[in-house]
Amino acid sequence: MPEVERVAVPPPFVFGGVLALGLAARRWRGARPRSRSAARITGVAGGAVAALGAALSGAVVRRFARAGTPVSPTRRATALVTDGPYRYSRNPDYIGQALLLAGSAVACRAWWAHILLPAALAFVDRVVVPREERQLEEAFGAAYERYAARTPRWLGRPVG
Repeated sequence: MPEVERVAVPPPFVFGGVLALGLAARRWRGARPRSRSAARITGVAGGAVAALGAALSGAVVRRFARAGTPVSPTRRATALVTDGPYRYSRNPDYIGQALLLAGSAVACRAWWAHILLPAALAFVDRVVVPREERQLEEAFGAAYERYAARTPRWLGRPVG
């Protein structure tokens, strides 16, 4: 079996790095004071979005565990997961990680992280996902092709 094609930076490190940069920029620039009500609103709203992202990524981990296949993109998949959140997106874990980043950035007022989020998503979309798709097509052939034809790469309704 061929070795897994590696990426320079795995997506959790990409999203975590963007949040770290956003927090560093906030600290460097100094945070402006805000009212208690504004702090409460951004904390609750950001926390809710981050929790949604964590729940989505948690659902992915549970689906992979149930299928007996590794979650890590550095290990070869042994099963094709197409149920649960994978009915609506071929990449729900990356959506969950992006939501976790966005919510955390709102809660922590790390606004630079929002500016960098599109770059992180572009990296995942153009570098990581095509590599993973090649590996899945290699491993699962026609079954993966049928799944990819009916399920959007990011978000949408399943076809059929």
